[in-house]
Amino acid sequence: MNILALDTSMGACSAAVLLADGATQRIVLCEESMARGHAEALMPMVAEVMTEAGLDFAALDLIAATLGPGSFTGVRIAIAAARGFALATGAHPWGTDSLTVMAKAALERGIAADGKPFAVAVDARGERLYFGLYDADGRKLAGPLLIDAGEAADLLPGELAAAVGNSAAHLAEAAMVRGHRLEAKLADLQPNAAALAELALEAEETLPTLRPLYLRPPDAKPQAAAAVARR
Repeated sequence: MNILALDTSMGACSAAVLLADGATQRIVLCEESMARGHAEALMPMVAEVMTEAGLDFAALDLIAATLGPGSFTGVRIAIAAARGFALATGAHPWGTDSLTVMAKAALERGIAADGKPFAVAVDARGERLYFGLYDADGRKLAGPLLIDAGEAADLLPGELAAAVGNSAAHLAEAAMVRGHRLEAKLADLQPNAAALAELALEAEETLPTLRPLYLRPPDAKPQAAAAVARR
């Protein structure tokens, strides 16, 4: 199984190739933190990982992309690229939400070594966060949700003791008010294409197409709508 995975959903841009032959696996990853510029950075990353992997595009079996939530523009970049590659190569498309990819990456950094569930919390602006709950194996328990920190804290299982993501500290503060002690970890955590590729390899089904997962309305409004709102 040869997989090309793309992520541009949040504060990083990454591309990865996973080569799996039975029990043998190899991952080639190119990743860079960035607030903008994902569209310009992605294709050179794809070229780099494909070259390093020594793989021809015709040999790809699966094209994966993160579907959101995240930046409106960023989410569309990876999905559009993945759709194009799938159409050109005949490879099957696959995708999952950004928080599940973050959970997979957090597991690889030892977040659930205690065997307990954990939360993923990402700043969604406007005093809200993108929130998900995962068990110690990375299986989704809830989410992704767009809620405020207090509502998220009310959903935390009693045994949960850690949260990851750039809003983990915000969630921990809300949990403390409710008498739930929570440790904020991995504030720098981002979705990455290597974790996405591993999830794609584990998946039992492909998708007919890739669609963005938006949990909040766009910040930008059409000019006509904005003019009406000002009246």
